[in-house]
Amino acid sequence: MAVSANKLELLQIADAVAREKTIDRGIVIAAMEDAIQKAAKSRYGADTDVRAEIDPKSGEIKLQRLMEVVENVEEPAIQIVLDEARGRNPAAQVGDFISEPLPPLEFGRIAAQSAKQVIMQKVRDAERDRQFEDFKDRIGEVINGTVKRVEYGNVVVDLGRGEAVIRRDELIPRENFRYGDRVRAYIYDVRREQRGPQIFLSRTHPQFMAKLFTMEVPEIYDGIIELRSVARDPGSRAKIAVISNDSSIDPVGACVGMRGSRVQAVVGELQGERIDIIPWSPDPATFIVNALQPAEVTKVVLDEDAQRIEVVVPDDQLSLAIGRRGQNVRLASQLTGWDIDILTEDEESERRQKEFAERTELFTSALDVDEMVGQLLASEGFANIDEVAFVEPDEISSIEGFDEETAEELQMRAREHLDRIEAEQDEERVKLGVEDALKTVPGVTTAMLVAFGKDDVKTVEDLAYCATDDLVGWTERKDGETVRFEGTLSGMDVTREEAEQMIMSARLQAGILTEADLAEPEPEDGEEQTDEEEQAAV
Repeated sequence: MAVSANKLELLQIADAVAREKTIDRGIVIAAMEDAIQKAAKSRYGADTDVRAEIDPKSGEIKLQRLMEVVENVEEPAIQIVLDEARGRNPAAQVGDFISEPLPPLEFGRIAAQSAKQVIMQKVRDAERDRQFEDFKDRIGEVINGTVKRVEYGNVVVDLGRGEAVIRRDELIPRENFRYGDRVRAYIYDVRREQRGPQIFLSRTHPQFMAKLFTMEVPEIYDGIIELRSVARDPGSRAKIAVISNDSSIDPVGACVGMRGSRVQAVVGELQGERIDIIPWSPDPATFIVNALQPAEVTKVVLDEDAQRIEVVVPDDQLSLAIGRRGQNVRLASQLTGWDIDILTEDEESERRQKEFAERTELFTSALDVDEMVGQLLASEGFANIDEVAFVEPDEISSIEGFDEETAEELQMRAREHLDRIEAEQDEERVKLGVEDALKTVPGVTTAMLVAFGKDDVKTVEDLAYCATDDLVGWTERKDGETVRFEGTLSGMDVTREEAEQMIMSARLQAGILTEADLAEPEPEDGEEQTDEEEQAAV
């Protein structure tokens, strides 16, 4: 039995689908046109170029067949000779297309089912596109939704105009959701996938807490107070660092609120997660001491190159500084971005004594002096033989009990010791097969050549193809912890800049780069570099 749709009903269906799926009405009508074209092709032949048009006001359907004007017809279904085309349109030229009206098409049951599938597929694609466009720019927002279902611990959330998922590992531990529960979460990713756009939510993301404070504290929303960093152990404890741009406003007090009302609102949303609010400081030592609260710190030693800090605390404060299962120091490390080593005062004193004994032994054996002289050098801050060999003589002669003659003798012995070490290292370098040309690279020492040989870097070309990380090592953040990977020259006090300069020099010597390649292009007359260009040049 043939099926035909009333023109008015066709438009009403298009309007209803557009409203239900919240997509443009024109997309639904275009989908209907595609469905009609497909049905018409099954009637008139798959090779026929059929075009269907639905009048968006009247609902009238027009079917036309397009034919290309050619001199010699090879495909009769889509081509027409020039003479015949001019019989229909006197102005027709080769390469033009002329249209031929086709009679209205009545849909059979199979054709109607096929048309329905085409329309639904087009509508689904349009709905997915609309959903992706709606949410792709909302990454970083907090959104409210209703729990639609829970699958294998993952919570599917109805957002009204789309569906999102909170994966099991993005939920706060021990919290459970049921169908119909209201849920608030942070949009951290939106991806276009084959089964449609996927919106991923999180309740454990550090920025979820930051956004909650922004909603609860007007001063943060207005920009008077800045949230500089956040570290979380979801469901247990968190630390946030805040700073005020107005000296009259206390950033910590503003975030806590009257009788703790503001911070308690955030704590309630996060299932009782304890929150430490820390005043941020541009001075790393001060910031790290603040971050380790409530523990008291007596001394800090910074290593800025390695982004590492050594913190000394009283014996009775050690467990408080470390926290349960290392939680306090771990969160402080995440908050500040520094690796933190915690020592007690006794441990630090022990270590200092050990270092003093090691230096004394070094000077005693290398300089062939008695223990008293070695202790004097160590106590005056000399850390190695190089310092003794190359400092100004008066720095040694000014030590109590030493004179100029003693200083000269010590420096001579230090240099002889260094020469012996240099000769031994050069001999080892030769045994390792490191070529002489590598010695000519600026900044490369004999000790480095031995390290290169042990790491199979034996020619200038080998060094030229190294990366900076290969030489000085690198760090990675894994599961909230910083993992250090050693490089060929780790432990030799070589900075990244020095390592990079060695590699560049090797590339110049090897002919991989030229001086022209390294030269920066100067801006043309009358042009100034933008801030971005200057930063890129740096």
